[in-house]
Formats: sequence, C-alpha cells, structure tokens
Amino acid sequence: MASRVRELRALETLAAGRTAIHRLHPFAKMLTALVFIVLTASYGRYDFLRLAPYLFYPFVMMAVAELPYKLILTRLAAALPFCLFAGLSNVIFDRGAAFAVGGVTVSLGVLSLATILIKAYLCVMSALLLVATTPFPELMAQLRRLRVPLSIVLVFETAYRYVGVVLEEARSMTTAYKLRGGGKKALLMRHMGAFVGQLLLRGFDRARRVHAAMRCRGYSLHRPPPARHPFAPADALFTAAVCIPAAVLRFVW
Repeated sequence: MASRVRELRALETLAAGRTAIHRLHPFAKMLTALVFIVLTASYGRYDFLRLAPYLFYPFVMMAVAELPYKLILTRLAAALPFCLFAGLSNVIFDRGAAFAVGGVTVSLGVLSLATILIKAYLCVMSALLLVATTPFPELMAQLRRLRVPLSIVLVFETAYRYVGVVLEEARSMTTAYKLRGGGKKALLMRHMGAFVGQLLLRGFDRARRVHAAMRCRGYSLHRPPPARHPFAPADALFTAAVCIPAAVLRFVW
C-alpha cells in the first residue's frame, strides 16, 4: 500500500515539472492526446507496420519533458498483459499466412496480436504522457471549461483524490493491527469484516475533511478556475506539429 501511495505521488511530482511540454496549455495537450489515440485506434487489425512511425511520438515527448523512462514504462506494463490475453485468441483462430521471414511463416493471428499490443502501447503512453505533464487539477478544470458533464468530472476527481486517502488510512490501520496483533504478519480472515468497516468509516471521515478544506480554499465544481495562461501560438504550433503528421500518416501513407 505504501508503494501505491508513492506511485500516486510520483505522477504528481512529474506533472509539476518546468519543461516546455509542462508549460503548454492543458487544452493543447488534451486535444493532441485525443487525436493521437483516435488515429491510432482507427488502424486495421493487420496494420502493424503502418503503426511503426507513431512510436516516435512517445519517445520524443518523454525526452523533451524529461520524464523517467523506468517510471512511465512501469505504469505501461500494468496494461499490456490485458491486451496480450485479449489477443491470444487471434493467434489460435486466425491461422492464415501473412508473410514468411527466413522460411518461417508468420500467421495473420500473430500479426493481429502484434498490432493490438502496439495500439495498446501507443494509446496508454499517450494518456500517461498527458497525466505526467499536466497537473490533475488543471486537467479537471479544463474538462469543466469544455462543458464536459459534471458527473463525469466528479467521478474522475473523486477517484483520483480519495483513492490515495483510502490507501493511506489502510496503511496506518494495517500498521496498528500488526503492532497490536502479537507478531501477526497478515490480517486474519475473522478480523476482515471489522477492518473493512473501520476503513470505510475512517475513509468517509477523512474524505469529508479533505472536501471541506478544498471548499475553504475556493473549490467549486460549477465555477472552474481560469487557465494559468491563454491559448498561445506555441500551443497551436505544438498541436499542429503532432496532429497534422499523425493524420497524414493515417490517411496518406
């Protein structure tokens, strides 16, 4: 649990950077990520080679934004296994020959699996880069300025803010349980009900106090704060520099 809390804090620390990517307007980064994800996902199931040029985008973004490769790729590794298992059925059922390399025939199912994995990689990396270069409050404020339904924004904000709160409460309760449990290293099943109930109550109380502190500092779901700076020519240039080549690759190449 302590490691999960540190992971949440690590993304917040990355988003507070001062690079040129971090200083871009949130709308420019959100629009770029959306266009990139839509174009990537729109490719066919056998378009593995056509997706290869899109690999430059995440690596260039990480280099310019000075993001640690290990931290970002660790987050990515959590999503790829789901895509791997989802694509294994293609290997089993789609056995038509795609091409041969050195006398070894590569089936259409293998090609489809590789395409699924590279699509997942590009889409997840695009979302991770957005979160790692833009503070979460700015992302939520931009969604509200775009008139995204408040219920959706509220779900995102609640999940982001209070997951860390619940994890911290669970960590402190687990530590107290071990100290008072006479050397027990794990929570016993017969204590699980009381533990979860106390965690729920403590989490509600902590969340209420966090929300009250936010309201005292001027937080309002219906009145989004203005952006730190207006949409500048540099933001438009960044958006065009990413979206136009991506669209050309999709519809021309």
